[in-house]
Amino acid sequence: MKQTQDHCNKPGLTPIEDALQYLLETISVLTETEAIPLSEAHGRVLAADVISPINVPPHDNSAMDGYALHHLSDVTQPVEIVATVLAGHPYTEALAQGKAVRIMTGAPIPRGASAVVMQEDAQRTGDSVVFAAGVALNEGMNIRRAGEDIRKLVTILPAGRRLRVADCGLLASIGIATVTVVRRLRVALVTTGDELQPPGTPLLPGNIYESNSFTLTPMLQRLGVELTTMPAVADDLMALRAAFTQADELADVVITSGGVSVGEADLTRTVLEELGQLNFWKLAIKPGKPFAFGRLPSSWFIGLPGNPVSALVTLHQLALPLLRTMAGETLAKPLRFNATTLTDLRKSPGRTDYQRAIAKPNEEGQLVVATTGAQGSGVLSSMSQANCYIVLEKERGRVTAGETVTVEVFDEWLA
Repeated sequence: MKQTQDHCNKPGLTPIEDALQYLLETISVLTETEAIPLSEAHGRVLAADVISPINVPPHDNSAMDGYALHHLSDVTQPVEIVATVLAGHPYTEALAQGKAVRIMTGAPIPRGASAVVMQEDAQRTGDSVVFAAGVALNEGMNIRRAGEDIRKLVTILPAGRRLRVADCGLLASIGIATVTVVRRLRVALVTTGDELQPPGTPLLPGNIYESNSFTLTPMLQRLGVELTTMPAVADDLMALRAAFTQADELADVVITSGGVSVGEADLTRTVLEELGQLNFWKLAIKPGKPFAFGRLPSSWFIGLPGNPVSALVTLHQLALPLLRTMAGETLAKPLRFNATTLTDLRKSPGRTDYQRAIAKPNEEGQLVVATTGAQGSGVLSSMSQANCYIVLEKERGRVTAGETVTVEVFDEWLA
């Protein structure tokens, strides 16, 4: 049996901040990269800084439909129109002072032009244009300058960024067709237990439907990992050993839920202790006190609690930051606000509490929040109805309606 550390048997609970810091400092970040088409890059993590090879826009262009001319031209008299300039069709001659071109939004500004008058302030008659009384020309008026959006040789997206929708368009705007990204993280999800049945089958006495994989899988899929969902494993020593050995060979990270609590008569923990070096923790959070982390022969291991809400909260608050960091992503802090609670909140000091809640603005535009009801670790409906956590600090006790609390808005991973 390999060395196993059991933090559950130590006095006190491990604060979630300490646990997360330990996880992020312990794991190794993927270094393998791959070049992929931009059309497949959304949601992937950049492996290197992206430096723009061009200015965007690449040339001065018109910000609106109108008339381009020199800003010192006399606009109190009709001005001759010498050409029409469309986007993608530049006017190649120099524009003389006192002349104008009809110009469309995005079209290049001709040499000699230094202002654009919007078409609403002009009236065309044949080959000349008359401008409205009071129109004043200013140099650069209604002109988008070259490099106004992006400057050549400037880093526009840093390594470690998970590419968003606008990022993909930004890369296209500088002519990037291929992107170097960190390879996808490989994750194996293992579910165990004789009492678990798949949905769609008649529920036998004493059994429950297996639901954890149906909450954990979408979050992992949204993360963009290469996910292997192992067939449900019965509580049999040989079957468990074979399943975890196979998962270890397939994945960078093996995740399971249940079977890692202190004193739990579960073969899962026995097998894991044989195969790897693991830490079993009691975390100072609610829900989600039992948590396991460590190494199997070829992969990292994360053991989530078995209760549905506990599994989801610990995946979101602990495992997800670990996985994102392993995948090379630079993490941002979660979005948190102060809000006024509309309900009393039951709480005892000692653990950070993630109560499921609904936040919304009241009639005065102030942010208020109320729980979704029962907050038990098995009440998955509390998570389904919520749009945020009320995060109650470890030292805090009971909260009375009207007090200020911290709200953490559900992010894209819980959508």
